[in-house]
Amino acid sequence: MTIDRIETPALLTRRRCLLAAAGACVVSSRAVQAQAEVPTLAFLGFELIDDQPDPARLPALQARLAMIDRQMAQGLDERGLYRVLALAPAQAAIEHARAENQYLHRCNGCLAGVGDALGTQRVGVGWVQRVSNLILNINLGVWQVREDRLVLTKSVDIRGDNDESWRRGVAYMLRDMVERRARQPRYGI
Repeated sequence: MTIDRIETPALLTRRRCLLAAAGACVVSSRAVQAQAEVPTLAFLGFELIDDQPDPARLPALQARLAMIDRQMAQGLDERGLYRVLALAPAQAAIEHARAENQYLHRCNGCLAGVGDALGTQRVGVGWVQRVSNLILNINLGVWQVREDRLVLTKSVDIRGDNDESWRRGVAYMLRDMVERRARQPRYGI
């Protein structure tokens, strides 16, 4: 019996390490080249648009946002969709953009400073629109910041305002992106 699975550059490298005779890990030039071709991305996390704000629910919603921030950043990186960059060098640019814009996904060119600070052309921002306790949607936008051009947009509707539905929504988005990238190598680039 065989099990089909998606082979990312990281998984292929780990498998080669395990199979290498004498315990030495030799990474082929093809694997190194594949990793070098993965585009970089500054992922700024998710924002909340709450159509029915309730201050009592805000701590739980903030915790869910942090949870899916980590899930999306880790998923994009581990699946080889993007090489997600650490944001620390761009903190000043991020704070400047946030101070001047209510939502970064609507800021019309404000993300260029973040891209410049990190030396990347792509910046990603997610947002969760909470219509009610039952109806939500999770969105992701990736911009080519020098041209202020949207190169990827993803959206998934979820039912239920709980940790599990939020996690499943992000997992679906990541899985769909991997499948599309396999069919169209320039997808989201």
